[in-house]
Amino acid sequence: MTFDSIINLVTKIMDVMVVWFLLYYILKNFRRNVKMVLLFKGILILIALKIASDIFNLVTVGYILDYIITWGPLALIVIFQPEIRNVLEYLGRSQLLGRHKVLTVDEREKVVYEIATAMDYLKKSRIGALIVIERDNSLNDYIEKSKKLYADISSDLLIAIFFPNNPLHDGGTIIQGDKITSAGAVFPTSDNLKISKRLGTRHRAALGISETGDCIALIVSEETGRISIAMNGELNYNLTIDELKMILLEELRPKKTIFTEEGDDQDEENN
Repeated sequence: MTFDSIINLVTKIMDVMVVWFLLYYILKNFRRNVKMVLLFKGILILIALKIASDIFNLVTVGYILDYIITWGPLALIVIFQPEIRNVLEYLGRSQLLGRHKVLTVDEREKVVYEIATAMDYLKKSRIGALIVIERDNSLNDYIEKSKKLYADISSDLLIAIFFPNNPLHDGGTIIQGDKITSAGAVFPTSDNLKISKRLGTRHRAALGISETGDCIALIVSEETGRISIAMNGELNYNLTIDELKMILLEELRPKKTIFTEEGDDQDEENN
């Protein structure tokens, strides 16, 4: 093989990989967005009608469908502008180098312990709370519009933030690595029609932010004191403190062991 043929082969492989990545990304996010699912179903119906009109020689139907197919993409851009913007924002928030900070085993256990201790107190006292933990996708857009703290994580500080009559009580708190970055953050609420009407604003906001990225949203219900976790647009409701700890320890585990030291890996095996 010549050098030019090798370059041509590599280019074609990269071309196919980019297309497959885009298809994977689109299909992965379809299940999180109700409107996108409806859009996909509508496109399938139009394709089926077009095939049927060609088979049965339905001239009028085919003529109308030709106009729809010609001008449809422009109409979709206008109608689904918010969804397209959300997708672009999601890409912009992605951090190519991974999490804001990769936690060691000791740091991860401390973060989980402090969060779980605070959640346990809030649960027993029936104090509403919303805590969002950043992972690969940046939450800087929400941090910029909230009250910045940049404090070491502690259960006492988390409890104080959500204590009744505190000005930051109704907003969400954002955690990056082992730091409480900000409080009083406002997140988009989910418009998923399958959400139970019994869920309040905190649960809808937790689902909403989890639909736009890979963060972990923790909720304490003010009415019932129940603890829930929202991830990837799905809600795990009424968890125990032990279940909360297990989920957090697993979800905050580094994705690539290359970033961990040998000592940390040995600690992982011993735990």
